[in-house]
Amino acid sequence: MRTFFVFLALLREAVAFAPQSAFSTARSDTRLFEGTNSNDMMPLKKGSTVALITPFTDDGKIDFPGLEKLVDSHLQGGTDNLCVLGTTAEAAVMTMDERAQVLTTIVNIAKGKVPLLVGTGTINPDSVKAMTQQAIDLGADASLIVNPYYVKPPQRALITHFTQMADLGLPVILYNVPGRTGSSIADETIVTLSEHENIVGIKDATGDLSRLASLKKLLGERDADFLKYSGDDGTTDDFVLQGGDGCISVTANLVPRQMREMIHAGLAGDTDAVKRLNAPLVPLHNNLFCESNPIPTKWAAKRIGLINSAYCRPPLCEMDPKFAGMVEDALRSGSLL
Repeated sequence: MRTFFVFLALLREAVAFAPQSAFSTARSDTRLFEGTNSNDMMPLKKGSTVALITPFTDDGKIDFPGLEKLVDSHLQGGTDNLCVLGTTAEAAVMTMDERAQVLTTIVNIAKGKVPLLVGTGTINPDSVKAMTQQAIDLGADASLIVNPYYVKPPQRALITHFTQMADLGLPVILYNVPGRTGSSIADETIVTLSEHENIVGIKDATGDLSRLASLKKLLGERDADFLKYSGDDGTTDDFVLQGGDGCISVTANLVPRQMREMIHAGLAGDTDAVKRLNAPLVPLHNNLFCESNPIPTKWAAKRIGLINSAYCRPPLCEMDPKFAGMVEDALRSGSLL
């Protein structure tokens, strides 16, 4: 019996000192849970991140061959990061088993080729933890966590919420989208959270460019290492030119290469190139939101042959035909028709 307990003690020591990735070690002493992919995590990049849609069949099942085709198109198009299982992916109406199947499909194609940012945010903290742990176990590189919607937590509660999720050990991108959540993450709260070793950036979908300047000033020395992504396609060009680090984009579903070129021109400070490259994309930035996202984007993706069905799961539906003309005009502007 004594030999058995000695063996257990040695086993615990071996697990405790298992090697971590350079990225994890540099940012945190927190060990990820059993099933971790910490040795294989890729740090998120500056540049163009697609908020990936999930293709369904006409009867509402996940179209896995279609999903593989979409992921491959982004690998070929040079997309810098993949954001999967977010709002645009309709993840809120997926089961945990479906989430696992989607993430496993994407990991099998893209792991190690492009960083994988996985949406794990919702209202219930226990659900956020469960989805984040699943993402860790299945190969995610980071999590995108929205502030809990509808319930409007005060800022001190947001600090507690995001800190608890970051303590799980996976790098976190905060997601501020007050138009959907009903509340905003204050700049001062973001700065406080940036002190956590695993909170590495923010997706700002406010469309308020003045917030970028104020946040950069408040971050001070941490600004250089804290990723700032635009979540508003219509203002992304100016966001990057004013010191942002890239985008998490709906438009990139349709034009991955063009979005990447535009964003990298902005990162290089080439204003003329940004305006030239962005001009034909402006109708897409605008018209893909003629109805609730991702309804128009899925219609457009079907129209140009990227997916086989424009089906959106309830409570969403397919696009009203009255918007077909304006979405087709946007596709023509982007040289997609």
